[in-house]
Amino acid sequence: MPLRAMNDLTAHNASLAGELSAAVTRVLDSGWYVLGREVAAFEEAFAAHCGVPHAIGVGNGTDALELALAGVGIGRGDRVALVANAGGYGTAAVRALGAIPVYVDVSPETWLLDPVALDRALSGGVGAVIVTHLYGRLADMAALSAVAARHGVKIVEDCAQAHGAARDGRRAGSFGAAAAFSFYPTKNLGALGDAGVVVTADPAVAERVTRLRQYGWDRKYRMATGPGRNSRLDEIQAAVLRVKLPHLDAWNARRVALARRYTTSITHPKVALPVIEAPWHVAHLFVVRTADRDGLAAHLRAHGVPSETHYPIPDHRQPGFGDRFADVSLPVTEQLCAETLSLPCYPEMSDADADLVATAVDRWEV
Repeated sequence: MPLRAMNDLTAHNASLAGELSAAVTRVLDSGWYVLGREVAAFEEAFAAHCGVPHAIGVGNGTDALELALAGVGIGRGDRVALVANAGGYGTAAVRALGAIPVYVDVSPETWLLDPVALDRALSGGVGAVIVTHLYGRLADMAALSAVAARHGVKIVEDCAQAHGAARDGRRAGSFGAAAAFSFYPTKNLGALGDAGVVVTADPAVAERVTRLRQYGWDRKYRMATGPGRNSRLDEIQAAVLRVKLPHLDAWNARRVALARRYTTSITHPKVALPVIEAPWHVAHLFVVRTADRDGLAAHLRAHGVPSETHYPIPDHRQPGFGDRFADVSLPVTEQLCAETLSLPCYPEMSDADADLVATAVDRWEV
């Protein structure tokens, strides 16, 4: 039977239907819908999960990135180093602050920020670095942190695709001066709509982000910090996330099992497979490479297998920027954006589903 979609959220939420309904009803009955007990309880639980003392719930993952950057002191005119192969969310956050993106190429092996390229970029004067843990793979934070420390630059982690990933005994979100998570419904930990959080070990950053998410207030109607915004995690989403958080590690384990099944089942000579190194990798997406991406996608579609491209246009080549970044050359990034294709990988998939996908890939005639 063909797969219905890249991600079956109906099946995902059905397994917790009773608990989710009870959580929503609890919020409705409380009469308090924004920044209440549910948010406070989720913030405490998620901070503990990440191994840091502070978590600040916000409206979505992009707001989380923006507020994390603002929390570490980034503002108008500052330069921020980041990758260009991660969908543009970091760029959106940087530009929202009036800061300037400085694009850095990625490693051809990991597809993540290249420490050597970062070292070169930081010599030009940069205020912060966004390290994106792409597709569920945790970046080499030891190497990247050493580079950033040598230049006196703070790191903001983009953990939108790496909930629960761990390296050297530490979880994603615990390495940088601050970190941003998205809880968009398709994430490894997803809400029933938009939601996000900033985590940090620094109490000063936590206080600043807490103020900035609500107009810069230190108390009601008194703006002590600016420029603030309205980006608050609502009670219903926090209640939903509280139900789901205890299941995250098991869901991640299932994603990894499916990804590893792909790596042993898919043998097509024209399809390059990722390396799945749990617990570094939590398989948010299973992304392959091929020189004829459109051909493979069309073949899979004809055989009832959905696929998607994450992400086809690098940030520095987005048409909305015109020729602003015409002189930026990122050869590895540009090749990856032309060759990557995501296959279905979500916890509710069966082994038979994964085998159907793998068989379809191997039957592709190039």
